[in-house]
Amino acid sequence: MLSVPTLWTAFIINFLALGLIWAYVTRCYPKFAAAPFWTASAFAAALGASLASLRIVMDSLLPLLAGGTVLIFASCLAAMGVRRFYDRPVGWRQTALITGLGSAGMTLFTFGYDSQPIRMFIYSVAQVLPFVLTIRLLLARENGRVNAGARLAASVAIVIVGIYAMRVTGNLLHIGVEFSFTRFSPIHSLSILALMFLSMSWNFGFLLMAMDRLRNEVADLALLDDLTGVGNRRHLLQRLTEECARSERNGEPFALLVIDLDGFKAINDTHGHAAGDACLQHFTLMAQTRLRPGDLLARTGGDEFCVVLPASTLREGAMIARRILDVCREDAQACVGADIPISLSIGVAQWTREMGTFPDKVIAAADHALYAAKKDGKNRHAVYDPAPPLAPGSDPAAMPERALRKHAQAC
Repeated sequence: MLSVPTLWTAFIINFLALGLIWAYVTRCYPKFAAAPFWTASAFAAALGASLASLRIVMDSLLPLLAGGTVLIFASCLAAMGVRRFYDRPVGWRQTALITGLGSAGMTLFTFGYDSQPIRMFIYSVAQVLPFVLTIRLLLARENGRVNAGARLAASVAIVIVGIYAMRVTGNLLHIGVEFSFTRFSPIHSLSILALMFLSMSWNFGFLLMAMDRLRNEVADLALLDDLTGVGNRRHLLQRLTEECARSERNGEPFALLVIDLDGFKAINDTHGHAAGDACLQHFTLMAQTRLRPGDLLARTGGDEFCVVLPASTLREGAMIARRILDVCREDAQACVGADIPISLSIGVAQWTREMGTFPDKVIAAADHALYAAKKDGKNRHAVYDPAPPLAPGSDPAAMPERALRKHAQAC
């Protein structure tokens, strides 16, 4: 059987190691709001175990009371970290209430009425309550996805609650051996070792959660335009590929807008690139106010933008194009002094069966319409008809790329 000092030492070293790991994460990723709470939780648990271990050399229950109180506080800090991870509000009132009531209850049944089973019951309830409060959050889906690390942490929390329940039941009903912090039986030693392993697994689940979150943030950054914050060309092609595949399966069309700012080179040459960048940023803000949830605005390079309109027809695409043009025209009319008016041309196309799963064909069709809008005077939109009526005497066999022929109606 392992000795009491050995178990307490292992417990302390375990939490110190976890604390150092989380301290490193906190330093490297200062914007990861949950990490400071998990760092503090690990170090608080090491402190609590250190205080409780002093009972071995002191003929007093005060070290156990102090250590138990700090360990309860450590559990509350871990639960607060889970709430911050899911962007839930964190309040210290609940932590103070659980820690304070747990400490008061243990003190009462130590000095007022000495009862080791009830003292163990109060400590166990206060210790596992933060675990119970986090299980539902950990099992919830984040953005429709299952987080493997959260599932691991939730499973470990359930097992920890079960171990504490078993210990409390054995103490209260005097079933099997009595659990004590100073006299460890073989079964008690095994439960302590299990709790140490589970605490490491619980924190490993948190690390997996952090890695998944950080990986998603990096992936998101790879799909965003640095200047405007909207999607970039990679994001656009990814989304178009998905929409083409979806439309190919269910036959439901989608629309694409190709947008080009008129005279943008002159803005850069006259006012400087900083002014040009400001115009691009201002345009994205205006355009986003006229888009629907689920629509994707992406900057494909320079002053060129695209808008993907899922489950939309050519008519609906033209309506969105008019909305974007109207807001830009109103803004241009309100310009005074050194303000730079923004003018743009838009090409509108709709996915058809002939385009299949090839995004470049949809883009080419919208580009044809954009060219027509530019040719007809700019500051307007044009739509692309994927199947224009044939002229008398024309030969269909002579037009293999008929679906991508230029046939635009300027508006």
